Amino acid sequence: MPTAPLYNHLTTNGLRPLRVVFAGTPEFAAISLQALIAQQDALNIEIVAVYSQPDRKAGRGQKLSTSAVKAVALAHDIPVEQPETFKKLVTEGIAARETLRTYHPDVMVVAAYGLILPIGVLTIPTYGCLNIHGSLLPRWRGAAPIHRALLAGDSNTGITIMQMDKGLDTGDMLYKVSCAIKADDSAASLHDKLADLGASAISTVLQDLASYQAQASIQDDSAANYAEKLVKTEGAIDWAQSAVVIERQIRGLTPWPGAYTFLDGQRVKILASLPVNHTQHTDKPAGTVISVGRKAILVACGVDYNKNDKPDNNDQQASTLAITTLQFAGSKPVTAEQICHGNQLNDGDQFTNI
Repeated sequence: MPTAPLYNHLTTNGLRPLRVVFAGTPEFAAISLQALIAQQDALNIEIVAVYSQPDRKAGRGQKLSTSAVKAVALAHDIPVEQPETFKKLVTEGIAARETLRTYHPDVMVVAAYGLILPIGVLTIPTYGCLNIHGSLLPRWRGAAPIHRALLAGDSNTGITIMQMDKGLDTGDMLYKVSCAIKADDSAASLHDKLADLGASAISTVLQDLASYQAQASIQDDSAANYAEKLVKTEGAIDWAQSAVVIERQIRGLTPWPGAYTFLDGQRVKILASLPVNHTQHTDKPAGTVISVGRKAILVACGVDYNKNDKPDNNDQQASTLAITTLQFAGSKPVTAEQICHGNQLNDGDQFTNI
């Protein structure tokens, strides 16, 4: 935790603006950057530079793509830096550190940057680096906190403004604000809510940084868990799982990598389903299409066990999931009603894992 008092940026005319360097890459970070730019006068800050990941090739044409954060910075004529690394063992890393020093930052705000900041970088700003993290730390440290909260069935999540240290999301917490996870939230909708919440939270902290740093709290490492980076294979649906688990998988992996299954060897994306508040039971094998209705496609899943159930209870019946939107390979997304009027799916069809 930085110990330098904030009166170090006093001038003869009062407090000069706090020199802020912002580091981030995707839309989640761009929302906070845009908010800080709009509030520079009100917060008495000056965003002197923006750091973002190097442009990457994307899309079918593999053209270089500008990050959301870089686009915001360029639109406001803010200098943009895109180093590949900050490691001091390579020439580029040393140069990147020296460039950062030339901006004389008072504080660095980091949000989904995607580049590791060594301790030698964290100590360059006078008051250190603040991270906008998409969970209520110490729960869900790591790369995919929004998705993991949904997959785990958490009822709430939030934003933590954290003083960065050498560990992975282990630094002292300056400010936390919670957000309820609704039954119909997907990773996409929850991302948007937390992006807005993160922008508000970092603005709150920068209004009185000295007080928030003085009152920072240490994380309880014993209560920590990790939100590991997502991989595409996590989207494969195992219909032997309960409907509750599969429904969370669909919401937690939308839009990427997406939940999917197979029908006659062809991949089918499952885009949306109804919340599992209560479930119709069936004796059909897992993955069987029970009915194709206008409102939903009912599919057999595994058994839902509660605390009184035993896995060897043969009287238990399988749960069901009501799918509302899916997408066949090479086609556009279709609703249950559209499928009901067509012939792409029929009662008795079998979804499989491969």
